[in-house]
Amino acid sequence: MTTYPLLDRIESPADLRQLDRKDLQPLADELRGFLLESVSKTGGHLSSNLGTVELSVALHYVYNTPEDRVVWDVGHQTYAHKVLTGRRKQMSTLRHYKGLSGFPRRSESEFDTFGTAHSSTSISAALGMAIGAQRDGIARKAIAVIGDGAMSAGMAFEALNNAGVADSDLLVILNDNEMSISPPVGALNKHLSRLLSGRLFNGAREIGKRFLEQLPPPVFELARRTEEHVKGMMMPGTLFEEFGFRYFGPIDGHDLEALVPMLQNLRELKGPLFLHVITRKGQGYKLAENDPILYHGVAKFDHTEGIATGASKVAGKLTYTQVFGDWLCDMAKANPRLVAITPAMREGSGMVRFEQEHPDRYFDVGIAEQHALTFAAGLACEGAKPVVAIYSTFLQRAYDQLIHDIALQNLPVMLAIDRGGLVGADGATHHGAFDLSFLACVPNMLIMAPSDEDECRKMLTTGFLHDGPSAVRYPRGSGCGAKPDPALTPLPIGKAQLRRQGRRVALLAFGSMLGPALEAGERLDASVVNMRFIKPMDLDMLSNIAKSHELIVTLEENSVIGGAGSEVARALENLGVAIPMLRLGLPDQFIDHGEQSQLHKEIGLTAEQIYERISARLASIEPIV
Repeated sequence: MTTYPLLDRIESPADLRQLDRKDLQPLADELRGFLLESVSKTGGHLSSNLGTVELSVALHYVYNTPEDRVVWDVGHQTYAHKVLTGRRKQMSTLRHYKGLSGFPRRSESEFDTFGTAHSSTSISAALGMAIGAQRDGIARKAIAVIGDGAMSAGMAFEALNNAGVADSDLLVILNDNEMSISPPVGALNKHLSRLLSGRLFNGAREIGKRFLEQLPPPVFELARRTEEHVKGMMMPGTLFEEFGFRYFGPIDGHDLEALVPMLQNLRELKGPLFLHVITRKGQGYKLAENDPILYHGVAKFDHTEGIATGASKVAGKLTYTQVFGDWLCDMAKANPRLVAITPAMREGSGMVRFEQEHPDRYFDVGIAEQHALTFAAGLACEGAKPVVAIYSTFLQRAYDQLIHDIALQNLPVMLAIDRGGLVGADGATHHGAFDLSFLACVPNMLIMAPSDEDECRKMLTTGFLHDGPSAVRYPRGSGCGAKPDPALTPLPIGKAQLRRQGRRVALLAFGSMLGPALEAGERLDASVVNMRFIKPMDLDMLSNIAKSHELIVTLEENSVIGGAGSEVARALENLGVAIPMLRLGLPDQFIDHGEQSQLHKEIGLTAEQIYERISARLASIEPIV
């Protein structure tokens, strides 16, 4: 069994700050070894966390956390932070039901100062904390650690623009692990960065500034511009300086001998500061260093052997993501107007093959969901047929663009919405719980939810051929195993499918809930309808069902408030039909992380629970004689 003599002494950052500086790198090595061993047993995000070990150690060593506020962004780079802040013994429960979250969570620890699972929020939050402390007269530091591409989002630059003129003590650390950016991080650069952060240089800089301010304005402006041009030739920080930050770096984020004194110097400075840190995803584990994407999010594996890359390709059920990826390539061959857009989710959305086969029609816009949708709208204006592949939980970030730029103009943009419903271990921040609710109220939308893999492919074709905005919303993982028809065949729009004829009760199932609806329907001798379309609905089917049944039950893996069941109720009201209804779906609460089956049981959506809930409701209804 692996031993960790230094790590065993760390129950909190206060213990860390008792160590000698010379012990910090050995501690970091132990911490990295522990993370590799732990995550290989639980699954989770690996590459990004191996890359932030030294940065986590340095921050908690230099700053008085949690009194000083550290906001991590994106949240999946915080495992080392969790271990150092008293949660090491709980790491075996990471992302498991009732266990540790895979992201920072305020209710989990006082050291998690802000919940961050969607990216690019840290600078805004940390600025709010800095100004809050300033208003209360508290000498507290606020640090935003932003990385994994999160600087590509507009929100990060909105915050920089505000922070640069806010006159508050804010440190933004860019954890730059993109290997395409390779600035020098050697001895000279380390020396310059340490010099620029030191008291002597900054004191001299302030004295020089005060002297130059006494000179005529043209002379002062010439001196200021000269300084900026010289710095711009030496280092890549001019952009951040223009935002009003003092820029330091780039610095090697794995060199504690550089990191610690740099942070100690910065802790003494006032105003908005920007530190550029270069790290490597997968640092210290060669397999992850060589393939950080494969080791980004991992299931359980043997870390001594590595991930068997062929294991996930064993014949079995297709995932909905794979169905989409295959359809995308097939439709692109059939229709040259198709273009595909993703906000930095190439692998997760199943677009690797499409990029390889159609690089000129593939657009990864970075973590910029708002831009992705308006960019798609612009393409549609010029005759293209854009397909935007996006997770349900990330689509929330582009709601105004969906309404204002796509739906209002009735543009033919199709949204391929992955991870609709409960996603499992990523929890409340990533469950696709609200998309049917916020899509259904938008005019001009065509909205579909497939019950199996074949239906998913047909719906994708339906949405793509539709002359207006459309959305196909499918769940994480696999369906029932239905083999997709290779033909690009659309469905008749707005037509439901009666899957079982029964009596008294009609179960109207949307998307993933068809399986449990059929199972419960057998026990109840109920009718079961695969609704397929949330908008428009099959009004003829609804009318006929309402006339021949005593109770209508809607089932959806979406918030029951404002979701598909609400649309059924609205449609029946418009038809002038009054019939008892039972709407089953996600409750009015944020649902935690865990296996999908565990979560379905917790909220009462297993087939057995559906049967029991309907039986209880039926008992209160007088049967029609």
